[in-house]
Amino acid sequence: MRLARLTAALVAAGLAMPALAGPKEAELLRKLSERLEKLEARNAELEKKLEARNTDLEKQVKTLKSESDAVNAALDSPRLSQYEPELTVRLKAVEKDALEMKKAAKIAEGLDGIKVGASLATVGQKAFGLPDGVENGPSQLNYRADVSVELPLKPVGDIDHKLFAHLRMGQGLGLNAPFKNLGYFSSAPNALAFRASGSSPDDSVTILGQAWYQAAIPLPFLGFKPYSRETLEVTFGKMDIFGFFDQNKGAGDESKQFLNSVFVHNPMLDAAGEVGVDANGFQPGFVVSYFNWFDKPQPWRVSVGLFGAGDRASNYQRSLTTPLLMVQAEKQMRFDGLLGNYRIYGWNRSKGTDWDGNHAKHTGVGVSIDQRIGDGITLFSRYGKLINGELPFNQAFTAGAEFSGSYWGRAADAIGIAGAWLQSGKSYRNQLQQAYLMDQPDDSSVVRLTAGNPFLPQGAEKVAEIYYRYRVSPQFELSPDFQYVTNGGGNTDAKSVKVFAVRANIAY
Repeated sequence: MRLARLTAALVAAGLAMPALAGPKEAELLRKLSERLEKLEARNAELEKKLEARNTDLEKQVKTLKSESDAVNAALDSPRLSQYEPELTVRLKAVEKDALEMKKAAKIAEGLDGIKVGASLATVGQKAFGLPDGVENGPSQLNYRADVSVELPLKPVGDIDHKLFAHLRMGQGLGLNAPFKNLGYFSSAPNALAFRASGSSPDDSVTILGQAWYQAAIPLPFLGFKPYSRETLEVTFGKMDIFGFFDQNKGAGDESKQFLNSVFVHNPMLDAAGEVGVDANGFQPGFVVSYFNWFDKPQPWRVSVGLFGAGDRASNYQRSLTTPLLMVQAEKQMRFDGLLGNYRIYGWNRSKGTDWDGNHAKHTGVGVSIDQRIGDGITLFSRYGKLINGELPFNQAFTAGAEFSGSYWGRAADAIGIAGAWLQSGKSYRNQLQQAYLMDQPDDSSVVRLTAGNPFLPQGAEKVAEIYYRYRVSPQFELSPDFQYVTNGGGNTDAKSVKVFAVRANIAY
């Protein structure tokens, strides 16, 4: 607008100037007029370009608004369509991935703390020295599978608690039946053998072996948990008593260490049957344990357990009528920084079963020790004695060692060697001798124990075992095993028995 006014003024001046000025002024005015004309032409051109650009900008704004409306409409819908904008499809894909990640995170959070274990063990055994015609034969094969789950529950204040479940299945009894029928004190040379009670050899039945609840209460109660150095643990349910009493790091796992039950647990509790478990090896129980770790490197614990024991009490028929009471004190000790576990315990059965079938009160004491020496040697020992009651053997002592393969460049391998001494009971010896001398053998004892060949028990049964555990992979191990049994059933005239075995164990 200003440029138009300026032009008009210059034109008016140009008309007047020829009359007022000379030739030079007229030429200057002509040139100025030409430049103004060019300037007007350029201005018109710029206005056209600006108008065109404004038109394009309006189109782009309209397009963007249309696309934005389409994106908003598509985002409001949970469905995917082929007509949706590419941006919407990508945003929905990102949103879906984010939701799946959140779901996975929630599942992982819910599974936090859950522990699952699974194992499959197979054992092949062959015995030399058993009498001819022995039932089930001298060679046996068996398998056992175990699955355990530990589920932590949401804490109640400062109290941590959890559930534990253990499933077991298997087939084959190993050589346990022949040893038991012959009256051997070490009547389970294959502690891995398992077949659910009541099932035939053709069945592989899965049972719920353990199902218990445990609460860990920090002490003092209602105190400040981070400062607590004491814990009261309460456990009840169906359980394996040896998970709470008579533990031993040198000999306590038949799937990896010794196969004979006299080394796996205290012979008085297991082989002699003092624990009174059901046909599958478990029983109902209630355990209270006080754990003190004011001295962290050397804590100590006291445990008291009450269990249903016997033919009917162990399987929930009359669980509280014939209880087994267990008390154990244990302490960890270190010598030159090497850890050892020392346990002493006692038990009382209100209605134990003597070797002759009579019922009486049974009381006994035991000790379990394992001590690490050097970089790769663990020594262990157990002792048990029946104070009240009469069993085929009333006293037992076992000892041995496990050597790490690090000494010969196989750190994951190990060699274990152990020996057991099972002393026959005085009453057992005397009564069998009287029955034999009177030529009136008791069919439930002498004949059964000797497979038709009566003998006079005089001493102790002795058992030795050695194994080598070879690590094939972190989950797979092979173990050749050898057992040697002399004076079977306390008979000094009994023929020695040799048992060879190979065990394969796969564990997760």
